[in-house]
Amino acid sequence: MGRELTRRGDERAAVAAGWGPAMSWLDEPASDTQVRHRDRLWLYALAGVVMLFLIVPTLIVIPMSFSASQYLEFPPRQWSLRWYANYFNSSPWMQATGTSFKAGFLTMLVATPLGTLAAYGLFVSRVRALRAVSVMLITPLIVPVILIAIAVFYVYVKLGLVNSLTGIVLAHSMLAIPLVLMVVTSALKGYDMNQEMVARSLGASRPRAFLLVTLPQIRFAVVTGALLSFLTSFDEVILALFVSGGANSTLTRNMFNALRDQIDPTIAAISTIMVLVTSILLALSQFFGQPKSR
Repeated sequence: MGRELTRRGDERAAVAAGWGPAMSWLDEPASDTQVRHRDRLWLYALAGVVMLFLIVPTLIVIPMSFSASQYLEFPPRQWSLRWYANYFNSSPWMQATGTSFKAGFLTMLVATPLGTLAAYGLFVSRVRALRAVSVMLITPLIVPVILIAIAVFYVYVKLGLVNSLTGIVLAHSMLAIPLVLMVVTSALKGYDMNQEMVARSLGASRPRAFLLVTLPQIRFAVVTGALLSFLTSFDEVILALFVSGGANSTLTRNMFNALRDQIDPTIAAISTIMVLVTSILLALSQFFGQPKSR
């Protein structure tokens, strides 16, 4: 009884201090179960700690990119844009950036339709043996990338695809297709296929029913898969070390070589730009991929 009176007194004091909405939110149920937000404060705190652990190392790079020092230092003693100027005025860096963007865009164009069609075909098929095909398609996510890079390099040597944009796109598509496959398959599992069956019963062909009925409802998954395809290619370094080079050297390959040969703060500036590009693409995917409210 005493504890209850104390709690009510604290709540009245909080309301008087302007904390009324926050206190009422704490007492609201957090889910269909009657667990309150107040009982989950430890979980929210743990999630915040995990987020800080994942985000802070990335954010530290941003102030380092504005340092005037010849070496990487945190926190910067002097602020400057010299390393951004060094990046934008460097022909090798600009050429590598263009190669990475072209490879990422082409990888997205290759992996997104192939992964989407593969997910749709495996989902609607009733042949149990195709489950083995599904496992084979996600193998690039299971096998260590270094092993894939070595195998791809030996194949490319015989085909003459080493240091070519085509070779980079094909290699990166091999890593991106499984991601599109899993994302789209997850969306299809929450989709009612009876809607497509109704369209087909009214005379629509399977491709037309897929394009007009199914695809709009899994659009967010397809856009997410396209984004992941682009980022997979844009951020990939191990395959790039084996199959790219010369005029078709990627940005990540040049960054790795720069870190190996010398500590150049230009790397911090490039990393900041890559974080910015990734954040913008993520925001655009959320904006264009979400279904419009009616």
